[in-house]
Amino acid sequence: MNALERLTVRLLILLLVVSGAVCVQAGQSAPEPARATGPSDSKSSSDRPALQHRNPRYQVMRDDALTVSFPISPELDQDVIVQPDGYITLKNIGSVYIQGMTVPEIVETLKKAYSRILHDPIIDVDLKDFQKPYFMVSGQVGKPGQYDLRQDITVSQAIAVAGGFLPTAKTQVFVYHRISAGWVEVKKLSLKDLLNGKNVNEDVQMQPGDMIFVPEKFITNFRKYVPYSLGLYLQPAISGL
Repeated sequence: MNALERLTVRLLILLLVVSGAVCVQAGQSAPEPARATGPSDSKSSSDRPALQHRNPRYQVMRDDALTVSFPISPELDQDVIVQPDGYITLKNIGSVYIQGMTVPEIVETLKKAYSRILHDPIIDVDLKDFQKPYFMVSGQVGKPGQYDLRQDITVSQAIAVAGGFLPTAKTQVFVYHRISAGWVEVKKLSLKDLLNGKNVNEDVQMQPGDMIFVPEKFITNFRKYVPYSLGLYLQPAISGL
C-alpha cells in the first residue's frame, strides 16, 4: 500500500468517527415529540366551573377582623382588619394580602412573612369578626331583600321568610349558588310540586350567599351555569324575556 492509499484510508476512518459522534449528539439533543392536545386541553380554567370542595372553609373578606397571636413573641400580638383592597397591616412587616384565604392559609402566609425577622415563627390566627352568613330573595315575592342565614333553611322556607309569592309570580324559581370566583350554578325548582307533596327531596337547603330569583310567569328558560358578574348575571342566565 503506497502513501496515497494509506492517506485515503486514514481520511475515511476520520470521517466515520466524526459522523458517528455527530449522530450520537443529535440523538441526545433531539426534542421529544409534542404531546397532542385535545379540545379539553385548549380550554382555560375560566371556561368551565371549578369543582366544589365538601365542607369548604370560610374565606376571609373585606372588613373581617382577625386576632394574630405569637405564643413565643407576645409583643407581636395584634388585632387586624382586612382593608378594602384585601391587605392587612402587620407589626414590623407591613402590608400582606390575605383576602380570599382560609385561616390555615393565612397562618402559612404570615409564617412566611415573619420568617424574615423570626426563626421558625409560631403564629395563631382567630376570626374575631366576620361577615355573617346570608341569603337573598328577589323577584316576585312580598319582601325581597337580604336575610341572615342563622339556621338550616330550604328554598321554600326562604321564600316564605321573604313574604311568599306575589300573584304575578311563577312557581318555578331559580336558585343561584356561587361555586367559584367566575361561575354561578343555577338550579330551577318547581315549588308548585313541592307544595303539593311531590319531589320534596328537591327542596334544596340554602347555602351562605345563595340567591333565589322568583320570575314572572312568562320566563321559562335558563342556563345551568353562568359567568359570575355582580349585578349582571341574572340577565344572561334567563331567556324568554
